[in-house]
Amino acid sequence: METKINAQNPFNGLIDLVSERIGGRALLTNDDFFASKNNLVKSTEPVFIPGKYTSKGKWMDGWESRRRRTPGFDWCILKLGIPGKIQGVNVSTMHFTGNYPEHFSLEAAYCPKADAPSNLLKSSVKWVELIGKTALKSSCDNFFSVSNEQSWTHVRLNIFPDGGVARLRLYGEVTPDWEKLRKTKTPFDLSAIANGAKVITCNDNFYGPMNNLILPGRAVNMGDGWETQRKRVPGHDWIVVKLGTTGLIRKIEVDTNHFKGNYPDTCSIEGCAYPERNLTPEQLAKKTDLKWVEILPQTKLKAHFRHYFDKALTEAAKKNGFDYVRLNIFPDGGISRLRVHGLPFK
Repeated sequence: METKINAQNPFNGLIDLVSERIGGRALLTNDDFFASKNNLVKSTEPVFIPGKYTSKGKWMDGWESRRRRTPGFDWCILKLGIPGKIQGVNVSTMHFTGNYPEHFSLEAAYCPKADAPSNLLKSSVKWVELIGKTALKSSCDNFFSVSNEQSWTHVRLNIFPDGGVARLRLYGEVTPDWEKLRKTKTPFDLSAIANGAKVITCNDNFYGPMNNLILPGRAVNMGDGWETQRKRVPGHDWIVVKLGTTGLIRKIEVDTNHFKGNYPDTCSIEGCAYPERNLTPEQLAKKTDLKWVEILPQTKLKAHFRHYFDKALTEAAKKNGFDYVRLNIFPDGGISRLRVHGLPFK
């Protein structure tokens, strides 16, 4: 399941670039004696289970090193799931109380060709400090802003002197290789996170976070999609996605995987061209002068089914370039994934 929305998170609108859900991985550490480094990138919230122990000590849902008896500090190198600009960080020490690190620092590197993790330990790798040595608080989220416009592929989390961190979240924006993508002649997913797409807003995501809609791969369960509450008033639900670039749409996939008694009866899709590509959620929800063009007429859906639409797309959809798409579902329900296949509009 995708990480729940945290009302106190100042970076809610950004993507967690190191989440396991988009391919983030913990590669190397000098010490994870008590708890595995792999827990750092889990998309679920950390939990605490009283009385649960392993052969090494108390079970903890995070990365935890042993008590340091020599000078120095502990570290972990992680690979971002998708290269991007890091704008915000959460070093969560949730459930680590007498065993959290007093301080941390964060470094980043751009190493797209680092095929072996050991290569990241070479002196030739240029690590850039994003956050200097900074104090942490126990058993809570620790949010920090980053002022750096570079794109990164890896980070190194340093903790002083030792201890446990539950999760590392790196919030930012994906930086696709558009020079390469614009040369392709084969349609690709313009709504993919890896290609810079973002879910901007929706009218309801009571059961399933809206960002789930464009995650990689098919949904693993019903909680891994976008789902609204049961509608008790007239109307319908909707969600808006900003495509990675202005695109010509060739095929659309609407997947109701795992949604059986709660899939929408029908759906329709509209598109909007807005060259500045900077509409806010409020503008998309309320702006009256936006020209939404029908891409897919209201169409019947099936339960737990992968729908593909190409011939059903309108002529306007095939001729115009779009920056945003709006998926409307009637009257409510759940959609696990949306894919918008197309080509950059030149």
